Amino acid sequence: MSADQQRPNIVFLFPDQFRWDFAGANGADWLQTPNIDSIAENGVRYTNSFSASPICVPARTALMTGMNAIRNGVTGNLHNLRADWRDAGLRTWPEIMSENGYYTAGIGKMHFYPWDERRGFQYRVICEDKRWLEVRDDYYHYLKRHGLRKLHGNEMDGYQENRGAVIQDIPWEHSWDRFVGSEAVKFIDDYGADQPFAMMVGFPGPHCPYDPDERFLEGIDESKIPEAAPEFPGHTPQLRQNNVDANKRPWNGVDYTEFPDDTKHTVRKHYSGLVQQIDFEVGAILDALRNKGLLENTYVILASDHGDYLGDHNLIGKASFYESAIRIPMMAQGPGIEAGQVQEGMVDVRDITATMLAWAGIEQPGWYDAQPLPGEGMPGEDGRENIFGLLADGWMNFDGRYKLHKYKSGETLLFDMLNDPQEQVNLYENAEFADVVRRLEFELTEELMSSIDSSMDDRLAQNGDMSQDPSFGLESWVRPWPNAPRTTEATYEKPTKA
Repeated sequence: MSADQQRPNIVFLFPDQFRWDFAGANGADWLQTPNIDSIAENGVRYTNSFSASPICVPARTALMTGMNAIRNGVTGNLHNLRADWRDAGLRTWPEIMSENGYYTAGIGKMHFYPWDERRGFQYRVICEDKRWLEVRDDYYHYLKRHGLRKLHGNEMDGYQENRGAVIQDIPWEHSWDRFVGSEAVKFIDDYGADQPFAMMVGFPGPHCPYDPDERFLEGIDESKIPEAAPEFPGHTPQLRQNNVDANKRPWNGVDYTEFPDDTKHTVRKHYSGLVQQIDFEVGAILDALRNKGLLENTYVILASDHGDYLGDHNLIGKASFYESAIRIPMMAQGPGIEAGQVQEGMVDVRDITATMLAWAGIEQPGWYDAQPLPGEGMPGEDGRENIFGLLADGWMNFDGRYKLHKYKSGETLLFDMLNDPQEQVNLYENAEFADVVRRLEFELTEELMSSIDSSMDDRLAQNGDMSQDPSFGLESWVRPWPNAPRTTEATYEKPTKA
């Protein structure tokens, strides 16, 4: 075996909109996810894993670049990574790994603009968002060959009354996640033994519409499905209204003005079915690695771009800093990782990027604010002290106990997550917590200022002191643009934690 073949493979499993507490390993005892759970059993499970920018495109761009949403410029779903990122000195993680001897594959949903962009992946099979019906991707052509087409949820029975929970009319063998899982297996079978590979598998589910095949509703114990966290009157009325308005738009077309508890239960049941459907595909991918003799030399990591409220706080989807939107499952197995361990340190989804480079023996770029994941046999040492939430219309600082939400609407929240995990008691104006608020706001301001400054690196006149540069004094001096990003370090002394 060559030295190149001895380098570990990497399989990054990335379901879309998969909340942390709907995995069996994280306590979901009403559904069955034996294959997902096996990754945790054979490796490490992170109990405090988050998506700092809980919307599809910002979360995925942070992963691609190893930079937070403000630094890379993508804080909303309609934003895009700058077209000249290479000229600015950036590389996506697939580019970096491709340049270092890995065969990189992106299979399934990536949410790139344009949708057929590669972003450094050498091998691509595209099955985009379940809401992008007009995209003529590989899945579109697959369906066409079989006399089928992508369906909007409203073409299926019960879509409106069940608030998006339906049975998918496309046969399971031709469904979104089945297509993605099968293509991942095909890649392993065809190319897995050729050279070290890094494959990201983007499942379109369990994102809405909540449309499992009927057989994947079997085995769900409805009596154990947890009820949604209540909406506390007055906490975030504007966020709630924005959520209703956004979901009325044609991409979804569902009115959640009324969202009864029994309907929330139905949505959660169907979402659970989608999770079980993805677990089946995870099992097929693990089996393919095992059958090919590759599993022992392959790192497998599973996470998601964000969660889903599923009725919590009377909301659906994501795009705020409530726990059910930002908290995600994360687990990994592979060579040298101690089995059965649980890591409680806080980690962010973009930390996976730094971790994959470390697994591949590649030095982390200086512009990264991603950091390798901790654990026995993992490349990192510690979790994060804070998770800073960054979106176009809201910011967050979570220190592991106290969580501060601040929204453009003026809605501001502080929760003690130790004593109030369902985020029901807003402590922001409670005088007893004034010092906590002051500290969290100071830390958040520091992070924002540092990130905004770093986001301007491409516009630096020069990386140095022009006052002592003779060439700057000449009339012919030309400002270099774009500049490569700097490595920045925090220089402010933070207030002591209360």
